[in-house]
Amino acid sequence: MILLDGKKLRDLTADRLKNEVVTAMAESAISKPQLAILQVGDLAESNSYINQKKLFAEKIGASVIHEVYPTKISEEDLIAEIVKMNRNDQVHGIIVQLPIPEGLNKQRIIDTIDPIKDVDGLTAKNVKRLLAGDEQAVIPGTVFGVLSLLKHYEIPIDGKKITIVGRSMLVGKPLAAALLNENATVTICHRHTENLAEATKQADILIVAAGSPHLITKNHVRESQVVVDVGINFVDKTVRLALKPENEIPKKHMVGDADFEAVKDIVSAISPVPGGVGPMTVASLFHNLIQAWKAQW
Repeated sequence: MILLDGKKLRDLTADRLKNEVVTAMAESAISKPQLAILQVGDLAESNSYINQKKLFAEKIGASVIHEVYPTKISEEDLIAEIVKMNRNDQVHGIIVQLPIPEGLNKQRIIDTIDPIKDVDGLTAKNVKRLLAGDEQAVIPGTVFGVLSLLKHYEIPIDGKKITIVGRSMLVGKPLAAALLNENATVTICHRHTENLAEATKQADILIVAAGSPHLITKNHVRESQVVVDVGINFVDKTVRLALKPENEIPKKHMVGDADFEAVKDIVSAISPVPGGVGPMTVASLFHNLIQAWKAQW
């Protein structure tokens, strides 16, 4: 079984991007690549993801502007902040950290981002480019991360049957489009799919992005299959500090959509959670930033 190690590939990607930045800045009198992160509210999970982005930026020689706005910010005020970032020549990429509070029109807000600075690939213009197979399309970080893992481990995509479990606009649908552009035959499954196990077993590559812990069991996979687990789920796990039961405490434990222990000895390759697609999502975001930075020289 091959472990699709996203941490190793992330580190290789960081080294490559750092070299690109150092070389470009040595050859031209340009400012370093800069990412603007616009955050509404103060969710702990969002803070964790943003910290990961800041650390990665530091590794490759990029910088981050992190603006935090109150939960009750108006839609118009948030859009005005994005417009300011669009006009700032020192900002090369802009993301709105998701989720944002209910009541704000997420797509209208995202579509305010200048497409050349849309390093998340979520504006309508970039989504349309991806669907059209345009090579100029910005591929969303998670999607690019999945593609990068498959290519790094030399897993063929062209002509293969690929089943995606999950149809979200953040992962499932753009991933299906990206894989179609790579000449795969793609099937999308979701909560209304009948006989899920039959559909998943037919795939050469099974990609799970449903947000449902341990949805995929040994009954859903077969030998010689590749499983890419995009799911990030936090479940309760009892931690025993001593032998006495009263010293047991609940702790959140990260698991994927696939039951890793149950399927790892059946399939030919699998990405772990944590340590698989997750690290590559951040790395891919900064790949997009560097491409946007170069396009704005």
